[in-house]
Amino acid sequence: MEVFLIILLFLIVVLVAVNVRIVPQAEAYVIERLGRYKTTWTAGIHVKVPFIERVAVKMSLKEQVLDFPPQPVITKDNVTMQIDSVVFCKVFDPKLYAYGVEHPIAGLQNLAATTLRNIIGEMELDQTLTGRDQINAKMQSILDDATDPWGIKVTRVEIKNIAPPKEIEMIMTKQMRAERERRQTVLEAQAHQEAVVARAEGDKKAKILAAEAERDAQIALAEGRAKSKKLVYEAEAEGVSMLNKATPTEGVLRLKGIEALKDVADGRATKIFMPSDISAVVETLGVAAEALGVGNSTPVDDSERVKPAPETDPCIHPDTGVGGIEAAAATEAIIDDIETQSEDLD
Repeated sequence: MEVFLIILLFLIVVLVAVNVRIVPQAEAYVIERLGRYKTTWTAGIHVKVPFIERVAVKMSLKEQVLDFPPQPVITKDNVTMQIDSVVFCKVFDPKLYAYGVEHPIAGLQNLAATTLRNIIGEMELDQTLTGRDQINAKMQSILDDATDPWGIKVTRVEIKNIAPPKEIEMIMTKQMRAERERRQTVLEAQAHQEAVVARAEGDKKAKILAAEAERDAQIALAEGRAKSKKLVYEAEAEGVSMLNKATPTEGVLRLKGIEALKDVADGRATKIFMPSDISAVVETLGVAAEALGVGNSTPVDDSERVKPAPETDPCIHPDTGVGGIEAAAATEAIIDDIETQSEDLD
């Protein structure tokens, strides 16, 4: 009797140990009772009824990354290429995942391949190469809606690689090279145009500045000449005024007249205008015969009057600029003009 109790107790312990299950985190067990769905065990400790209940399916609730092999697809413009995609998904309903479809991962792979063919078939080659985001969004939306009855949530779809045929790759390479050469030519033309415009604007500004400088120089020279003439006339007027205030005697006036006559009768003049009292002056000096052309008269000198050599401006040196040389020349012209006017006044 004792042996029977020991054996019975041992069997009970074994049954309890076998039917107590610990479900790990992020996993789920689907439990069936007598062949029908009973419940879903999540993370924790659970006990099933022996001989009646069983663990039908074990699954992971983590997000899975499914890297499907390349699929041959045909574009709208009849170009065949190989495209492989990556699908990110997870189980959100263990019951639907266990009873919704046989081999859900294989079903998702086939569904992804057919969906990809349908999407690429509506697009041309250029759109396919540049519209990856559009393809990813369409596939994610279609696959997510199609796999809801399977208890699978498609979170993301990515196009991993697009491999066009070799002939298309060669054409694309030539097209890319031509596009780069075109851009280079356009950039060079734009750079040349900007350089020409900049050079023209620089020349324009330089000419404007040169014209403004010439204008200012001419204004300054004109003002200098006007001031110099004004000063000469003022000096002459002041001299006349001082001469009038000094009340010169008749002898002084005669002496000045003789000095003026000396300059007039330097042997170059062909006509001489004599004052009314010149005879008395000539008699006094004893030169009446020569002045009147009697006796040994001095022949008329028709040669050009020798002008004194202009004095060198001490401010002019080899490093003097064009403006300084022009200013010195203008000053010399003013001096000559003043001397000529003085001679005309005499």
